Order: sequence, then C-alpha cells, then structure tokens
Amino acid sequence: MNLATPSSADQARPLNSSRAFARAFSSFLAAALLAAASFPQLSAQTVAPADADRYIRDIQTLSAPDMEGRGDGSKGLERAREVLAARYKTLGLEPKGTKGFLQPFDVIIGAELTPANSFSITGAGSPQTLKVQQDYIPFAFSSAGSARAAGLVFAGYGITAPEWKFDEYAGLDVKGKIVVVLRKEPAFAKMGPATADGSHHGELITKAILARNHGAAAVIVLNGKLGKGEEDLLPRFGGDGGQEDVGIPIVEVKNDAAAAWFEAAGKKLLDLQDGIDNTGNAASFAFPAALRVSLDTGVKKQHAEVSNVLAYLPGKSDEYVILGAHYDHLGRGEYGSLAPSLIGQFHPGADDNASGTAGLLELARVLAPLKGQLPRGILFASFAGEELGLLGSAAWVRQPTLPLDKAIAMLNMDMIGRIQKDTLYIGGVGTAAGFRSILEQGVAHSGLKAEYSESGYSSSDHTSFVVKQIPVLFFFSGLHSDYHKPSDTWEKIDSRAAAHVVDLVGSTALNIDELAEKPAFITVVEKQATGSRSGGGSGYGPYFGSIPDFGQVETGVRFSDVRPASPAAKAGLKPGDTMIQFGEQPIKNLYDFTDALRRAKVGDVVEVTVLRDGKPLKVPVTLEQRK
Repeated sequence: MNLATPSSADQARPLNSSRAFARAFSSFLAAALLAAASFPQLSAQTVAPADADRYIRDIQTLSAPDMEGRGDGSKGLERAREVLAARYKTLGLEPKGTKGFLQPFDVIIGAELTPANSFSITGAGSPQTLKVQQDYIPFAFSSAGSARAAGLVFAGYGITAPEWKFDEYAGLDVKGKIVVVLRKEPAFAKMGPATADGSHHGELITKAILARNHGAAAVIVLNGKLGKGEEDLLPRFGGDGGQEDVGIPIVEVKNDAAAAWFEAAGKKLLDLQDGIDNTGNAASFAFPAALRVSLDTGVKKQHAEVSNVLAYLPGKSDEYVILGAHYDHLGRGEYGSLAPSLIGQFHPGADDNASGTAGLLELARVLAPLKGQLPRGILFASFAGEELGLLGSAAWVRQPTLPLDKAIAMLNMDMIGRIQKDTLYIGGVGTAAGFRSILEQGVAHSGLKAEYSESGYSSSDHTSFVVKQIPVLFFFSGLHSDYHKPSDTWEKIDSRAAAHVVDLVGSTALNIDELAEKPAFITVVEKQATGSRSGGGSGYGPYFGSIPDFGQVETGVRFSDVRPASPAAKAGLKPGDTMIQFGEQPIKNLYDFTDALRRAKVGDVVEVTVLRDGKPLKVPVTLEQRK
C-alpha cells in the first residue's frame, strides 16, 4: 500500500493518497469469528472456506528473508513472482499474461551515481576540488547536467512566502547562476503542514523548483546551523527515491567546504543565518564575480523489468470479475520506509501486502474447482509496482490481457491481516448500484463490522480501474504502527480473522459474478478529501480536481481521471490530458504541479495548458476551496 510519495501533486505513493477513509488505525477482534464459516450463502455456489493455516503459511513464504522485502526490481520480487505463477499453474488456471502468467513492464526504481560527477571552485583562495560522497553529494531527484564557470548567489533559505511577507529572491538575479540555499526554513516561520523540514517551504523539492523557475543553473544545499551533538553529514544517496527528476542539478555540500566562499565575500554563513532567523529579513547576495564553479551531476535513473502475474478461471461467458492484490513491497526500505534509521534492513511487508496476496491465493484455491461453472470468469491479478505508484495496475489497464469492456468489477485486497475492533474498511461501494446491499448481507454473515466509503479512489490498485469506469470494491483492515517498517512481520497477522475477510471477498465476488446484468458504473461525486493520494490537489493549496496517472510520463502530468464537478472538470479537462503549463509555471512532473498549486489561491483563475491528442489546449480553471 502506497500512502505517500514525494511526487504527489494533485493527489492522490499516490490519488496522492486517497485511502482517506482508511487513515484510521484498525485491527481485528476475532472472538466472534473463530468458528469455521463458509462463504455467506447469497450465492448459489458452495465452496470451501479459506484455510487460516494455508493462509499464514503463504504469508510466511512471501515475507521470508529470501524474498528480500519484495522490492520492485529485486531478486526477492522475482522469487515471489515465481511462487505465484507456480501456484496458479498447479491449480489449473489459465495463464493470462503476455508471457505465460507474466505481464512484464518497465519501471524506474531509483537512481545511481555515474563517473560524470565533478565539482571545482576557483576564486576563493586556493582552487578547490570537492570529492563526491565526501564533500558533496547529488540528490537522487537531481537532473543530470552541468553548470560550467557559473557564478554563485546566496538566497538564504531559498524561500518565497507571501504569507510571511518574505521573499529571498526579491531583487536577486540568479539567471544562469548557481543558487546556494540553507536547509529547512527560518526560525521565525510559522510552521505549515508538518514535514521533516517544517512547512512545504522547507522542502528541498520546493526550493529546487523555485530556483529553477528563476532561471538558476543549479542549486547547492547547506546544512547551516547544527543542533547540539549533530554532525554535518551528507544524506545517503538514493534516500529520496529518485523516481522523479526535479529538472535542475541539485547537490548538498558540507559547511566546511563552503566556508571559503563566504570568506571571499567577507561574510560568515552562520552569522547570515542568525540574521535571517532573528530579524525576518532576507540576507541574499551575489558572491564576488571572481568566484566561479564548475559542477557536473552524473545521475542516471535505474530501470527494472517487473511483472504482473495473471491467471484466469473461465466462466460460461466472456465477461469476468477481477480479484486483485499487489505483491511488491519496499525491499530494504530505500523508498517509502517510515523507519529511516532502519533503511537497509529488509521490510518484510507481511500485512502490506503479503496478507492480500495470500488471500488471493486462497481464493484461487477454493474457486478453482468451479472452472467453467460460473456465469462469468474470474481473473486473479497479482500486481507489481504498486509501491512505486500503482504502476502494475496502470500497466494492465493500458494494455489489458482480456477485453477491458468485458470486466464487470474489480475487487482489491490491500492489507487485510490486522483488523481490530471487528471493523473492516470497504471502499468503492458507490461505484455500482447494489454493491452495498450485497456487502451488507455478506458482512452480516461474517460477524464483522464494516465502515463503507462510496468513492473508489484511494492509494491502491483498484483506482486504476475506477478511471476506466469499472466498478470496484476495496478491502482494507487499517493502518498500524508497523506500516512500512521492518517490524511488519508475519507473526502479527491474525490469520483466522483474515480468513473470514477472504471469505467475505469471495462471497461478494461470487454474488457479483452471478448478477443477471452487468453492473453499470456510477461516478461518485464525493466530498473533497484532504491529504489523500487520490487527487484533486489533495492537501496542497486550493482544490483542482485531477487524478494523476502514475504511469511515469516523460514530461508533464497526465490525468488518468478528472473528478466530477471539480474545477478541472468545469473547465473541460478530460482523462488523458497532459498538463504542461499551470499559469506561468511550466509543468514537467508532479513536483511542479504540487508547487504551483501550493502557490495559488482559492478563486484564482489559472490558464492551464494541456496536450490533448498531441495538440496544446489552453483553458481557464477557477480554483476552489477544499471542503
């Protein structure tokens, strides 16, 4: 499950991040569920119940050390893939990938440093040659590029914040020069939404985009003042993921390496920082013209081939129901870990999402004997790339291995192993008429309680199907303190309780499969959700209303969907449009869109440029207040 991503702009990790209904912590009190139970008998079919012992053994297998945390691009994910394909084959299911059970696709999994990195300075005493990973380090989201013989300017914290009446770029010419900025934000600042560096003004992405938009050639980041006991350490390369390119070279340099630059200007870094903090006034200036920097950033994106695993149970017609779960996780936590000090350790992902994957295997086992007997077929879809932004499901709906118009519903399981207080979260119940009544009857038989969400948008793979107007249901047992940490281990799974969730999913799938008519998709006009990865500019500035496509667009932000009645929809924007300009700001990626939306105000009429069928289209969008 992918709740957070640095690129979540109009989101949605994610959209940018949806699962709003699931942000509460939950777990499962199984006392009422310990007695064996089969699928609720709304369906005419009789099948065996999920086996809690088989279920937990599959979770143990998928979260074992040799699976290496199932990181995308890892050997462990390949091993998990083979386990899934072998199981589907043993059950006699039909392969529905492009290569047997597999559907390979390419993903960007991070970045690597190349030999092209160099950093030299003249004009500040003796010439300096800095050593990469010792004196300086590029960020993984940096562009690969050069800034040759460029002048330097100091822009304080690198912030423009009208709400603070504070602009460190006012009167400062940075075009073609390298901007030196401090981490974080000034002490006088009123903290906005919490991040590691304070408000969004303190985020390095924001600083880099602002410098780029002012015409800077590159950005140098300094730690500046250190807390008691702190060392001036360079960040670990790759700790910021590297799936995106911010569009400008950006590196961090140690304070000591930069000290001579300030001395050449007759200044001291810490005195300047104290002045900004204490007075609230900018202290920006240009370094002496004699001081020149030559910088090369060698950052190369790392690609990997990963695969969805797809198996089919034929029915009596060519229509089908999709049962899905993602099987990838975080590997060693290089991206997405919520335990930064433990990055490098395997993140086993027992609940996220070995729990859903094991549930899918159990459903394949108990439903396999119904081959050819159901009114419609069932596609079992194990997705990779979810943790990178729903990439596996997005790849499948772009190039489906069964006719997309024959899919009648998609049921997704993501984190179903740790329910508490008998409560299961179920999303998407408003995407088709009758879904809620089917679920309510099933829940009544299960002994569970359910909290429902009408919308089908959230940060998991079913969202890719909503944008194709396929009804969805999302089953989720809730977040917990082990989410995205090495402590998400198999022994914390309540297998008996989770088996009842699997039974509920199975009974629901059978009842949908047996509907006399294909359920019609219903567009849910939902309340705007803040802080969700599902889109609409979630949590960032005013409301816009687009759902970003996480299929890794080269330039711009492609919309996989546009929320009904949103500002984007009212302006005539459509799914498939690719935004390349927001007002005066070029949009190269989700970072840019996030930044532009944050700087806008409710009521602003922004001219947005999109590419539609390869041709530019300009439309005015009136931004609205989040509700």
